[in-house]
Amino acid sequence: MSRSLHEKKILVTREKMQAKQFSEKILEYGGIPIEVPLLKISCKKDRNTEEILSRLFRYKWLFFTSSNGVHCFFQLLKRYHINVNQIQTINIAVVGNKTGNAVKEYGLTPSFKPTIYNAERMAKEFLSSVPEREPILLIRGNLSREVLPEKFNQLEIKFDTIEVYETIFDEGIQDRLNRVLEENTFNFITFTSPSTVEAFVQMIQAGELKTKAFNTICVCIGTTTEQRARKLGFINTVVPTEYTIDGMIECMSNFKERG
Repeated sequence: MSRSLHEKKILVTREKMQAKQFSEKILEYGGIPIEVPLLKISCKKDRNTEEILSRLFRYKWLFFTSSNGVHCFFQLLKRYHINVNQIQTINIAVVGNKTGNAVKEYGLTPSFKPTIYNAERMAKEFLSSVPEREPILLIRGNLSREVLPEKFNQLEIKFDTIEVYETIFDEGIQDRLNRVLEENTFNFITFTSPSTVEAFVQMIQAGELKTKAFNTICVCIGTTTEQRARKLGFINTVVPTEYTIDGMIECMSNFKERG
């Protein structure tokens, strides 16, 4: 079945650089993307991070839960003049294909990836396939969920956590968001993380505009994002079989065909 979005109007809410990539795919399949990036992402640096990175040889596994984490991690290695060769002997776990591809950009190959791209499955499958309780460094952002740390603590696995990037709501885009929603009727609103849902709900005007948005078909990249969307008021939510941007495109295309 060929994909076609057939001039469907789609709101893209993810961070600016990632929004561009998503929009290009929507255009490729004949859709009309309108970008309103609700989040800003920036790499972090602090003394604790520098200290942990200087002792990478202690860890047997590096856990990456996003491509943002990968890129900021390697930026920090460069900033602190830490030789990448130190991690050649460390195993790498990634949450999905996109994160894995980001790792490969730095000349490394992931040793583990779950069959479904979410933290719950990552923890379950990793602990089944790698029973040894070896030291882990969990690399993530400030809004990352606590699923992996909680699971590691339950099983008494030695691990450290570093936050290498920060995600914040872009409050400066609020006026544009509401104007775009007033001027357009969207076929789909897309969310690629619980944070994008939360930012949207915080910034949208109450009243008719909010009701209109909550009744629009909401396409969520995965079940965690969908759960957040439904809890915050979205009525019509759909989730792709594969938790990726390509999966979201497929989901929107199939929804059009059913309609």
